[in-house]
Amino acid sequence: MRFASIGSGSKGNGTLVSSGDALLLVDCGFTVKETEKRLESLGVSAADLSAVLVTHEHGDHIRGVGALARRYKTPVYATFGSVAAAAERRNGLHGCEVVEVRPERTFSIGPISCLPVPVPHDAREPCQYVFDVSGCVLGVLTDLGSLTPHVVECYAECDGLLLECNHDPEMLLNGPYPQSLKRRVGGPYGHLSNQQAATLLKQCNVDRLQHLVLSHLSEQNNSQEHAQSAILSVLESGHERLKVANQSDGFDWLELV
Repeated sequence: MRFASIGSGSKGNGTLVSSGDALLLVDCGFTVKETEKRLESLGVSAADLSAVLVTHEHGDHIRGVGALARRYKTPVYATFGSVAAAAERRNGLHGCEVVEVRPERTFSIGPISCLPVPVPHDAREPCQYVFDVSGCVLGVLTDLGSLTPHVVECYAECDGLLLECNHDPEMLLNGPYPQSLKRRVGGPYGHLSNQQAATLLKQCNVDRLQHLVLSHLSEQNNSQEHAQSAILSVLESGHERLKVANQSDGFDWLELV
């Protein structure tokens, strides 16, 4: 199994997961034209996609899903709540082949087993994903404001992990956001701070990780240096496994064996 990103941040998100003939795109927060360009930079085409998986209905995750799926006749996997919420916005999935996802119920696309994990976030029925190919496990975990015991359990044993480090609490507190947005981002249904991400890792088998990618960093309320400093305090060794996804071009393919 391998994974890559076409971009990570508040301006748009998309994560690729591939194994065998299956190529999944988790979220698509970019226009179709921009998505096509970013996919091509990673050596794949939108026509190659087996499915688009939606984590929730916020624009930076679903903005391009409907248009992309309609153009390439790609099935969209999403929870009932996400589909209903998208229909109320400008990012509806009308005209798409939609497959309903039920949290905590595993489904398969080709050789990839997909587990939707419910998370606390201010969306209708949000979920994140744990992927498994013959015992090789990839966790994708962003857009949640707090850690539940179930989340910790689901992500404790991963070979690869894409983990949200959205903000540094002090930078958020002193940053440019209005108070209402600061409360939302830093609240229990907002986004993980660097310290919360480190707290999760303390409860995980980090020795198993082949790749750890920090993602969804805020451009206003975080920095690579702040995020890496918090996470490196947990990783006693193997610092070369740590990478940071960015907004402009995500990150290149990483292999899990």
